Amino acid sequence: MTVDSPRTVVLLRHAKADWPQVPDHERPLADRGRLDAPSAGRRFADDGISPDLALCSTATRTRETWKLVAHEMPHRPKTVYEERLYDASLGDLIALVGETPDDVSTLLLVGHNPGMHALADALSGSAEGDTLARMTRGFPTAAFAVVSFDGSWKSVEHGVGRLTAFWAPHESDSHS
Repeated sequence: MTVDSPRTVVLLRHAKADWPQVPDHERPLADRGRLDAPSAGRRFADDGISPDLALCSTATRTRETWKLVAHEMPHRPKTVYEERLYDASLGDLIALVGETPDDVSTLLLVGHNPGMHALADALSGSAEGDTLARMTRGFPTAAFAVVSFDGSWKSVEHGVGRLTAFWAPHESDSHS
């Protein structure tokens, strides 16, 4: 793969978390989250989303989400649990994407809001259909955005990508 090959970044927000009396980092998925995460995984499989590398926040809810999503996928990518995804700023997320190895064509980030929504919005200079309008209305738990761009991972910056898909588990229709 050349450094100018097409790249895709998939941004998955963790599924709905519970609020037990534990530190934020240790919050587990709620019952609804345990139902929604596999739905996201099935949508990945149906849409042919096949990451080469998954970077997942170390928080309990993101690790649980990723396990349930990955179980529904025909191909499980290499997974790295990345502390920097927890409580990451937009700048932190852009820097993290920029560190992706050149041999990765599709990167998945499993993280938190507001970061996942902010990164999808920042990278999306254009969009297919009504994807941007739908994403702008909100980025709920277990939702994901798919942004594609040309160039190296190091060239990632505001507006370089095209939002090609946005999916949320409880949308009233089946838009991609």
